[in-house]
Amino acid sequence: MNDSTHKKPDQERANLLQLLQGVNEFTHKAFPENRELFQSLANGQAPHTLFVTCADSRVVPERITQTRPGDLFVCRNIGNIVPGYGEMMVGVSAVVEYAVSALKVRQIVVCGHSDCGAMKGLMAQQAVAETMPTVAAWLRNAEAARSVVFTRKPEGDAALTALIEENVRLQLAHLRTHPSVAAALANGELALQGWVYNIERGEVQVLSENGRDFLTLDQAIEQQQAEAVA
Repeated sequence: MNDSTHKKPDQERANLLQLLQGVNEFTHKAFPENRELFQSLANGQAPHTLFVTCADSRVVPERITQTRPGDLFVCRNIGNIVPGYGEMMVGVSAVVEYAVSALKVRQIVVCGHSDCGAMKGLMAQQAVAETMPTVAAWLRNAEAARSVVFTRKPEGDAALTALIEENVRLQLAHLRTHPSVAAALANGELALQGWVYNIERGEVQVLSENGRDFLTLDQAIEQQQAEAVA
């Protein structure tokens, strides 16, 4: 039996051990250091934001936003997708409804990211359909973004970037079709915002209120501060 037959099981055991050691460190170090916070969360939650983002392992909402446990109600899926209401009544729709109606979140952020595998898959639909039909079916919820982008005929990296951004716009539009979201928006109880996180640079761009441009983080912060004073 050659060495390669042992490498994969050994690596799997090492990965699992790493997870267990991480839990051990949390239990004996991180938890005691934040005991009061966790005790305050033991019997309920009141997150201020529903954060919809991709399941990509490189995207860690709490680290990107530097928030604490209890601040974010996180929904992760392939491509940070929110199906339009009634299109696919599955987990994402339930998360949105619960976050808005029960938890009364004040904001919903849809966060796309650079080098998104889901958007790459959307650009290569046939290949994805042949190998991952369930993924291909899910990505139909982003098909309108693909149609918009490819009418402009971008190429290479520009095409992927444009699709990532257009998908954020589309999913925000889908959110507005959900009755709970529509009602909260109408009553001034909820705000929506679109982000794109750049993994390589550690930067976030924020969709402008008119939905046309992505602002730098400094521009977005300045805008929010001005609105808070007004």
